[in-house]
Amino acid sequence: MHIVIAGAGEVGRHTAAVLADANHEITLIDQATAKLEAVSENLDARTLQGDATRAETLREAGVARCGLFVAATDADQDNLLAASIAKGIGAAQVIARVHHSAYHTGLHFDYAGHFHIDQLICPEYLTSLAIVGVLRDPAVEAVEHFARGKIIMEQVEIGPESEVVGMPLKDLSLPAGFRIGTVNREGRSSVPTGETILEAGEQITLIGTTDVFDKTLPKFRREALRYRKIVIMGGSSISVWLARALDRRFFRIRLYVNERARAEELSAKLPHVTVIDDDPTDPDTFAEDRLAEIDAFVAASGEDEINILAALQARHLGVPRTVAVINRPTYHQMIAGLGIDHVFSPRIIAAREIERLAQRKAVQEIARLDEHGTGIYSIEMGPNVPASGKTLRELELPRGCVLVGVQRGNDVHVPGPNDRLAPGDKLVAIAQEGLVRKLNALFT
Repeated sequence: MHIVIAGAGEVGRHTAAVLADANHEITLIDQATAKLEAVSENLDARTLQGDATRAETLREAGVARCGLFVAATDADQDNLLAASIAKGIGAAQVIARVHHSAYHTGLHFDYAGHFHIDQLICPEYLTSLAIVGVLRDPAVEAVEHFARGKIIMEQVEIGPESEVVGMPLKDLSLPAGFRIGTVNREGRSSVPTGETILEAGEQITLIGTTDVFDKTLPKFRREALRYRKIVIMGGSSISVWLARALDRRFFRIRLYVNERARAEELSAKLPHVTVIDDDPTDPDTFAEDRLAEIDAFVAASGEDEINILAALQARHLGVPRTVAVINRPTYHQMIAGLGIDHVFSPRIIAAREIERLAQRKAVQEIARLDEHGTGIYSIEMGPNVPASGKTLRELELPRGCVLVGVQRGNDVHVPGPNDRLAPGDKLVAIAQEGLVRKLNALFT
C-alpha cells in the first residue's frame, strides 16, 4: 500500500518506520529539510519538502493514489486541514493526529465528520487508555473507548443474595439500554440466550448506557465493589485524560501537581479527583499521605527522568504496581529490568494504532474476554449488506453473538430489538470463536 505521512516529528518518523517494516511504500512530507535528511539516512522512504496543507504538495506526494494518508504534524489545525484536503484529492483512508480534547472528543462538534476524516487519534488519550488497560480489564476499556464514555461495561460476580439467581434471562425485565453480554462458567465465557438461567457465583459481563447501568447493577450484586486507590503524578494532558478515564465508581484518585496554578485549574476541571499541590516523591509527603497503601502509582509528568525516578522510588517504598510515561526511545532500553511494572510511550502507542488502522478490516477483534476465544469485535457496516435497514429483531444474528453498541455520528447507544441498522454504522459485538465469517457476511 502507498502511504503518505505528513510530519517528520517523533510520531511521523516512528509511524513511517513501523509501516515501512510492514512492506508499505512510504512518502514522508515535512517543511524542514533537516528532518527529512535525518529520516533518509535511516529509513527506506521517499521524502518531500513542502507544506502538507497545500493541495499541490499533496498531489506531488501521490495522495490521489494512496491507500492511507496520515497527518502527524505538531499543529492540530494543520492536521485537520491536510487530512481533509487529502480526502478530497482521493486518499482512500485519512487519519489526523490531534492533541486538543475539543477536536478529539467530538462532544460539541463532529470535527471528523465535518472534515471527512476517517479517524482522529490523540497520542495522549491513547496512552491514558493503555494505562487504564493495566489498571482495569482491557476488554472493558476497549468497549468504553468505543462508546466515548456513553456506555459502561463491567464484569461482576452474581451475589448469592441477588434477585436474578435461578431466573432465565427472558424473565429479568431489564431496562432499555442494558445487556448481559456473556456468562462465564468454569472459566469459559458464552453469549447467553433467553433461556440461560443465572446462578450465584457466576461471572457475567454487563453493558449499559450511563443513565441505566448504576440503577440496574444492584439486581446482580448488592455488595459494594472495593475502590482501588490510584496516585497520578504530574499535571500533563495524559494525567488529565487518565483521571477522566478511570471510573469514579471503582477508583479513588489522587493527582499530585507540584504547581499551584495548575493544581487549582485541574481541581476545578476534575471534581471527582483529589488534586494535591505537593511532590509525592518527597519522603515526608510519601509517609504522611500513606502512599505505601495505594494500589498503583502512575508517573505522568512531562519529564521522562522525573517519571523514571518517581516510579522507581514508589516501587522501592512498597507500591505494588508502578507505571511510567516515557517519550525518549533511548530510555526504553535503559530502564528495562529496573523494576518499573509498565512503561508507555505516546509515540509508540500512536504508531501502533496507525498501523492497526492501516490494516483496516470491516470486522476486527479489539479484545478477548477469555482464553477460549470469546471476543469483542468492532464492525463497520458496508452499503447494500444483508443487515442494512433491518431491526435487531429482524436480524438473524448467529447463535453466540450479541450486539452491544451502535455508533452513528456522535450518537452511541446500546441497541434494542427495534433499533434499525444503517450503512456506515459502527458496531460492537461480543461473539464466540468461529463467527467472524458470518459477521462479515451479514455486515460487510
